[in-house]
Amino acid sequence: QVQLVESGGGLVQAGGSLRLSCAASGRTFSSYAMGWFRRSPGKEREFVAAISPSGTWTRYAESVKGRFTISRNNAKNTLYLQMNSLKLEETSVYYCAADRSGSALSGTARNYDFWGQGTQVTVSS
Repeated sequence: QVQLVESGGGLVQAGGSLRLSCAASGRTFSSYAMGWFRRSPGKEREFVAAISPSGTWTRYAESVKGRFTISRNNAKNTLYLQMNSLKLEETSVYYCAADRSGSALSGTARNYDFWGQGTQVTVSS
């Protein structure tokens, strides 16, 4: 089992940047595929990005391609999400998630086994 703790959320103006971090406990972080999701009030949880266990492969939602970058540091058991050119509608709670199968860059929330508590990102005008 792995425990995930997100940080780095906050208030940012539209067009600004934030970097989210997700600290993982345990020795198996490097074997998990990881993902970021977000949920806005009144909306379904939405896939943002995923990364393979080694960090070689990544996948992004179309809406964030070219603006967001997912990365990981397995030596530090940490996942990151660099978010640039943030938009008002991207105000959400952002969650990191771990897929212990490690075999696919899934965009489906039910394929992830472990979740963090989330960190609030608020984009203001």
